[in-house]
Amino acid sequence: MIDFNVLVTFTLACIAIVVVPGPTVTVIIANSLRSGSWAGLTNVAGTQFGLVLMVGILALGLQTIVAAIGEVFVFLKLLGAAYLVYLGVQLWRSNGSLADPNDLSVRKRSLQGYFWQGFFVIWSNPKALFFFGAFIPQFIDPSGNTALQTLMLGAIFMLVATVFDSLYALAGGKTGSWLTQSNIRLVERISGTALIGGGLWLALSKRS
Repeated sequence: MIDFNVLVTFTLACIAIVVVPGPTVTVIIANSLRSGSWAGLTNVAGTQFGLVLMVGILALGLQTIVAAIGEVFVFLKLLGAAYLVYLGVQLWRSNGSLADPNDLSVRKRSLQGYFWQGFFVIWSNPKALFFFGAFIPQFIDPSGNTALQTLMLGAIFMLVATVFDSLYALAGGKTGSWLTQSNIRLVERISGTALIGGGLWLALSKRS
């Protein structure tokens, strides 16, 4: 079973990551602005279906790694900590701008179309699976059931992502007035600082 403090830390890290708009959120916002909140919310459902498959693949992969060569898992956790710092630095270097919805070739779709669009958007981003492989292992105890821990942490990440992605869909569908560059820039800086600090803490704690 995962320690409660680890779960709290993981949840806070998820919030710091998910709250920053990325390719998936950009599509959700674009569809919500053009077609209403239901379009964006259906995108969210599609992305979550894609994440279910990713978490399942990761759970099986990590279980195999731990069973075969435990030392590689330790290295993976250190590499993941460095990746979190990298993400934080990238957020600090971002300019807070969202992609122009008019450049996304967004068009009217059926709800089923929006669902599969969300699914393919998450799977068309090769960084997504790599991110899961670098992020989730930070919070896993290799002496326990790795697959079960991965599924539990993946479920928490998906819950956090569903909440914040849905808020973006609702905001875009209603007014979109708060999605300004300055507001997004502030979110990026706060999240970037949290990720840099968290990555450094994780790296140092693994060396102690």
